[in-house]
Amino acid sequence: MPEMAAELPAGGDEQEPMRAMSFLDHLEELRRRIIYSIIAVAVGFFLCWGYAEKIYEIMQRPIMEALRRNGLSEKLVYLNPTEPFNLYLKVGLLAGLFVASPFVLYQVWLFISPGLYRNEKRYLTPFMFSTVGLFLAGGYFGYKLVYPQALEFLIGYGKQFTPMITIGEYTDLFLTIIIGMGVIFELPILVFFLSLMGIVTAQWMWRNLRYSILVIFIIAAILTPTTDILNMCIFAAPMVALYVVSIGIAWMVHPTQRRARRTRGQ
Repeated sequence: MPEMAAELPAGGDEQEPMRAMSFLDHLEELRRRIIYSIIAVAVGFFLCWGYAEKIYEIMQRPIMEALRRNGLSEKLVYLNPTEPFNLYLKVGLLAGLFVASPFVLYQVWLFISPGLYRNEKRYLTPFMFSTVGLFLAGGYFGYKLVYPQALEFLIGYGKQFTPMITIGEYTDLFLTIIIGMGVIFELPILVFFLSLMGIVTAQWMWRNLRYSILVIFIIAAILTPTTDILNMCIFAAPMVALYVVSIGIAWMVHPTQRRARRTRGQ
């Protein structure tokens, strides 16, 4: 293809899309990335299995503090002899998934990169850091602010009773809040890819801002384990802020803006 290469403008290689792939090529590539990711998670699980008990000690600190502040027994219970073992398996698996997440995210990037321009490979480093960083920020926000507030409300409201909180029920609630907040904080990443593919635009997101806020509060009401307005607002506030940030991201990476920047650069 020497003739075509000669007609490319300066920097043309940087603007040329990656090699087109057939549907079967995509399936084969997806299978390969999934296998690599599963292997990475399995390795992470075996690395974290020995630390599962210490990890769970950190996980149960919010409930222990809430019980102590309300003068209740600081002890969780279990109803099945296999429950503690299964619990540590789950904790080890989730910790392994987190440890392997940079590698898994890299596999995601390798899968989608053939559809991008060569100069858009510069998004790799921001993608890796922002995805992990946003998930950590969401989890930390839930662990330090949302979850303690919810537990304080729930346990304080029923402190006239003797609680029998099982380790399984507590863990499920903990993971729902922490992982839920982590996933919610990934909204800019989702918008990044939708905008990169031209599916959503900043103008559309801005026009539908009021409806988006309504949906955000509905999601917050579903995820919030309590019925009070304060906790729902605590859930919803970062989601609204992330939505506004996502509007700017959509404007920056939408194909229309990218083509305009390439035109100005020629």
